[in-house]
Parts: sequence; C-alpha cells; structure tokens
Amino acid sequence: LIVALTGGIGSGKSTVGEIFTNLGALVVDSDQLAREVLTRGSEGFDHVVAEFGDQILKNGDIDRALLGEIVFKDRAKLAKLESITHPLIRKAFKYFVDQAPAGAIVINQIPLLVESKSNYTFDAVITVSAPEDIRKQRLAKRGLSEAEMDRRIAAQASDSEREAISDFVIHNAGGIDDLTSTVEKIWAKLQILNKGK
Repeated sequence: LIVALTGGIGSGKSTVGEIFTNLGALVVDSDQLAREVLTRGSEGFDHVVAEFGDQILKNGDIDRALLGEIVFKDRAKLAKLESITHPLIRKAFKYFVDQAPAGAIVINQIPLLVESKSNYTFDAVITVSAPEDIRKQRLAKRGLSEAEMDRRIAAQASDSEREAISDFVIHNAGGIDDLTSTVEKIWAKLQILNKGK
C-alpha cells in the first residue's frame, strides 16, 4: 500500500511520520530524498549547479539554505529547481518501494504533493493541518525568521487545497496524545485497505 503523508511547513508531518514508523509503516521522507539527489557528484548536483551557478556552493556542497533563499523569492527559479529535482526524487522513491517487502505499508512524507501536480500514484493521501499561528510557533523554534516563514508558507499550497485531495485529514493543534490516537485510528484503516488490495 503506497500512502502520501503531506502538510504545510510546521504542520507536524515529521512527528506523524515517526508515529507511523513506530506502528510498523515504512516511512520515507521526500526531504531526505531531495538532499540525497543533490549530493556532490550526483546528476542532480551537476544540473542544479549548472542552473544556479557556483554561488550556491559552500565547501564544495550545495548550500541548501542559500538555495532556499534564492528560490523562495522567485517562483520561476523555484519551478526550475523543482523541474530538476522532482523527477529524481520520484525515481529514488520508486527504488525504495521496489525494495519494500510484500504487504508493507509505505508512507511517503511529501510536503509538496499538491505542488508537484500529483505526478505520483498513491492508494491513499493523508494531510496534516494546523493553524498558521501554531505552525509559526514551531518554525520559530527551528530558527526561521518571520519573513522566511511567510515566504515558505506562501510558496506552498493551502491547507484547504491539500485537504481537497486527501482521504484522511489530521488536525494537529492539540498535544501528542491526541495526535497519536488519531494516527493509530488511521493506521487501523490503512491496514484494512492493504488487506483489500
């Protein structure tokens, strides 16, 4: 069973992914795949440096923070970056799925599901939503400035756009106990779906 787990920056996707992992899901993080496809010497690295120039390099590696600053200020540059990285990320995810044991529930933690124009096929989609003020509190703890938060939130789809393509929605405004209980209920439903495949 191939499941998408999406949500805006600061919504709590990573925490939900950890809970699913503890329940027995095979969770792959698209952000991690995005880092891997840009490692020095890779096809993605070469394409991105050719497109954006040597100024995005720091000690020979791509400075992801600097690259983020550049692309989140300019939608055309963001689209260009995504046109390079998204096909490579999809290929890496397919490889992960191909290695998974029969009967596994594979969850792709994918922030930009709506933005990637759904170039994936999923058996189910889960969205994690949270009010913007709570998301900003979480992002402040990660060290993002108010301006950075606003830029990144504006560059992403809205909660309503994500929820519109979802089979399950997790409202993550409470504590960890509420969140765990909600995830456990969805996990039970995913297991039923998986048996029906």
